[in-house]
Amino acid sequence: SLIDQIHGWNIDLLINNAYAGEFLKTHFHKIDSAEFSKDFNNTVIPTIRITQAAIDAFRKKKSGKIITILTTALNDPPVGSSVYVATKAYLEKLTKIWALENVKYNITSNSVSPSFLQTNFTKNIDERIVEQIKENSPLKKLLTVEEVAEKVLFLANASSEINGIDITLGTEANDK
Repeated sequence: SLIDQIHGWNIDLLINNAYAGEFLKTHFHKIDSAEFSKDFNNTVIPTIRITQAAIDAFRKKKSGKIITILTTALNDPPVGSSVYVATKAYLEKLTKIWALENVKYNITSNSVSPSFLQTNFTKNIDERIVEQIKENSPLKKLLTVEEVAEKVLFLANASSEINGIDITLGTEANDK
């Protein structure tokens, strides 16, 4: 029903920030291939369909912005995250394609890749692992939701010349 509603709305911005699975499961070789299909169908396919509807609306008005939330785990995946990272990798490449295919319609597509955040999505991760993540962080703290929101707001307000980029958060290069 959301897809049908998008066609009736006058939208300027789409933020893709959803994942329907678990962050950490087990080692890749122990995961049934059906898990990959399930996460793909529950996360990637709906994102594709919603983004297609948004792009249709954006093309009609000749402007729009797509911001997709990815993860720094794409560059440094933790053990047990293969299903999650594979799903985000697929969206990472689509984000670039959306930027290229829609530039002549003044539609931008960018992404934000935060490092580990303490949210409902990660609430079941063992506290010892969370402490290790903090210790390995350059600032010795976890990234906050507010810090991610600031970068999303930046991209939402950015000129159309910022297109096809990924802003990583919580990495040493960005924290300096």
